[in-house]
Amino acid sequence: MVKILHFADAHIDLANFGRHDPQTNLPLRVLDFLRSLDEIVNTAIEEQVDLVLFAGDAFKDRNPSPTFQREWGRRMMRLSRANIPTLLLVGNHDMTPAIGRAHALDAFQTLEVPYIHVIDQPKLLLPKDLENIPLQVMALPWLSRSRLISALNLSLADLKKIDEAIDLRLRSVFEDWFEQLDPNLPTIFTAHATVEGAKYGAERSMMLGNDLVLNISLLRDRRLDYVALGHIHLAQDLNRDRHPPIVYPGSIERVDFGEAKDDKYFVLAEIERGKTAVHWRKLSNVRPFIDLRCCLENSATAMETIQSKLPPPEQLRDAIVRLLIEYPAEMSLVIDEQAIRQKMANTFEFHLVRRPLLNSRARLPDNLLISNLTPKELLELYLQATHNHPEEIDDLLSLAEDIFTGRIEGDS
Repeated sequence: MVKILHFADAHIDLANFGRHDPQTNLPLRVLDFLRSLDEIVNTAIEEQVDLVLFAGDAFKDRNPSPTFQREWGRRMMRLSRANIPTLLLVGNHDMTPAIGRAHALDAFQTLEVPYIHVIDQPKLLLPKDLENIPLQVMALPWLSRSRLISALNLSLADLKKIDEAIDLRLRSVFEDWFEQLDPNLPTIFTAHATVEGAKYGAERSMMLGNDLVLNISLLRDRRLDYVALGHIHLAQDLNRDRHPPIVYPGSIERVDFGEAKDDKYFVLAEIERGKTAVHWRKLSNVRPFIDLRCCLENSATAMETIQSKLPPPEQLRDAIVRLLIEYPAEMSLVIDEQAIRQKMANTFEFHLVRRPLLNSRARLPDNLLISNLTPKELLELYLQATHNHPEEIDDLLSLAEDIFTGRIEGDS
């Protein structure tokens, strides 16, 4: 039995919310990601796993700053010093699109760091490549669809034929690898890729270009004993209760509000030939995201309705919170934004999104065209459609007339 730890999509430099830590000068959100990474590394060392398998995307930026590279390197060196073989698959966010340029994980390969294996090309690893662990690994780093099209000399004229050609090529590579395997040893396939049938998380907005989609029938081959995937942030097993497990552990921290309800995991797997036990480990220090929505209908009870939507203070503390308020445009003045922000004073970060709704659209009389109306007449139609008070409309039209005719004091 071989015990592995599988995680993916660390994105440790993703600092899209919050402030900097005064002691380290690192963004506090980066420290969130590093805290989860520390939990993973500590578990690998404490539970003496045989192999750590990282399925891609150490960073969100192909050119991470030296500071972020240092923080990632510190954690990988702990695994190296503990003599734990570690596979680092290069993901799309680690890979530069320019041929010949170094990727974000290249330093470990260049310096030949003990026990650290960087996979930036499709590769079959046998026990002799893995410090004699009785395990075989078929590894597929990020492959861009465009590069495969170029490598296979395909035409863009028929997209269906392109997908078929890529699938045939991958099946050929798989069969070549299978012929080299020892059928008595357990085998892992690992890839940073999208697999047919996977459910997307919020990272869809972070992906670049058209994904290469792996046919799930490739991975349901019973000659495999575990499929370790990365790239999709939502934790899932695409072959649940069947062999082999086809596992996305998901990202190690919440990226944005699209992941507000997602728990975050890494996986410990006990792998034998023909039998694998998967243990999901929930990360314990993931920062909460709270996404709230409120629709107002009555101006007299507007603030009471908003207050009723807010969680208790202990849930808001140190959370990243977004509150979306939808309301008729004429109710804008009854929303006490200062009172709302006072309630959110103990959050890590608070985003208030105000969305006034227009109950009707400005429509022209049937016998008129826009080109036949003056700017002032068009403005009057708009103000009437947005249900402004008649006195407000008169005042705004009077001010607009001064602007249109250049009578505002100081105008040239």
